[in-house]
Amino acid sequence: MRKKNITLERVLVEDYAAEGKALGRVDGKVVFIEGAVPGDLVDVRLRKNKKDWAEGMVSRVHSLSDQRVAPFCAHFGRCGGCKWQMLPYGLQLRYKQQEVEQHLRRIGKVSLPELQPILGCADTRYYRNKLEFTCSNRRYLLPEEISAGGEIPSENAIGFHVPRVFDKAIDIYNCHLMAEPQNLIRNTIRDYAASQGLSFYDIREHRGFLRNAVIRVLTTGEVMVNIVFGQEDKKARTALLDHLLQQVPAITTLLYTVNTKWNDSLHDQQPVAYFGKGYAIEQLEDFRFKIGPKSFFQTNTRQGERLYQVTREYAELTGRETVYDLYCGTGSIGIFVSRQAARVVGVEVVAEAIDDAKENAALNGVSHAQFYAGDVIDICDDAFFAQHGRPDVIITDPPRAGMHEKLVTKILEMEAPTVVYVSCNPATQARDLNLLDAKYAVTRVQPVDMFPHTHHIENVVQLKRR
Repeated sequence: MRKKNITLERVLVEDYAAEGKALGRVDGKVVFIEGAVPGDLVDVRLRKNKKDWAEGMVSRVHSLSDQRVAPFCAHFGRCGGCKWQMLPYGLQLRYKQQEVEQHLRRIGKVSLPELQPILGCADTRYYRNKLEFTCSNRRYLLPEEISAGGEIPSENAIGFHVPRVFDKAIDIYNCHLMAEPQNLIRNTIRDYAASQGLSFYDIREHRGFLRNAVIRVLTTGEVMVNIVFGQEDKKARTALLDHLLQQVPAITTLLYTVNTKWNDSLHDQQPVAYFGKGYAIEQLEDFRFKIGPKSFFQTNTRQGERLYQVTREYAELTGRETVYDLYCGTGSIGIFVSRQAARVVGVEVVAEAIDDAKENAALNGVSHAQFYAGDVIDICDDAFFAQHGRPDVIITDPPRAGMHEKLVTKILEMEAPTVVYVSCNPATQARDLNLLDAKYAVTRVQPVDMFPHTHHIENVVQLKRR
């Protein structure tokens, strides 16, 4: 039995809720709305309809909020990124600050100090150092193309996936997220593929030559590109890579990966260096970091620097402390705070990241930092503490899912005087703070905006042992 299509008419959008959704109310029911701005008057086509709440998308606009500004990107509203371009940046920051506070109060239910004003970005465009583009043989057709009818000139696309449509990609010609030469790189690949009749990947049939392009443009001036192929064809691959190097001389490292798996993950693949040293160097303050084709690194370098500066400030180091850096990744936070610490101990479950962390420590002359691969729950036992000392400060920077409850329990057992919790998801951070409240008080809170024109927020919390 098909669900009945329900449209709520003339809903006044009142506020923003979590994850970039706007909020309205109809007969006492809360309605979460995608694609709206507070002050809009809209019709909402529902996707979910529960007793006390509903969720849907704008189907018709009756009047627009006077808070709106004109989006700057021709792809706005289609590619799924930069969903808040229609909001002035100052309002974006206000709503992000509001979301952090609401999560900490409603989910965390802990006593809070006054939150510091959110740190906004100086650069609200061209701020990313990494982008991944999909090559698809099913181009997302724009509504005006469909309504016009007639022959479709090209089915191939290189760009971003359409939200909730796994097998189609928007053909992106000008992206404002990253500085040049990223547009030149992407458009060169498209044009050459069209001229040579190269196939784009078919995700349904799992076949096709061009699959993905991963581009890094770093503040050091280095440009690293990894072209992912869905099948082996040495002659075609070599010709494409040579053409790309000729057309885009700014590329300092060019790699390729042949991925014949059903998924796009590269963690178990081995990229091959075709040109250059096979990695790039990025810089935070005067610390240098080696970034390989599979390395994790903060995707907004300049704002990542500010995030780490807040983290270092909240650690309150005097040069005598042992710092445990949990979820240390490639060691960037631990190395960043290392000059103020007596010892840094990093723990990360991904072994390749630990290899990178050790290289980065050596690159920066940091000899008093040790990095270990494994689960902190298993590693941090009495023998480990006897070897490295118990932590004076714990820095934890988990993924969006937050910390495992067993890790929270382990932190409570460690009883470090200070914990600094860096989060890319204030909702799961708030959940963990509720558990840490058994022994720790929240003493400082600093939201940080890493991704302008999106709803994503970073938040740094300092906790002190009671």
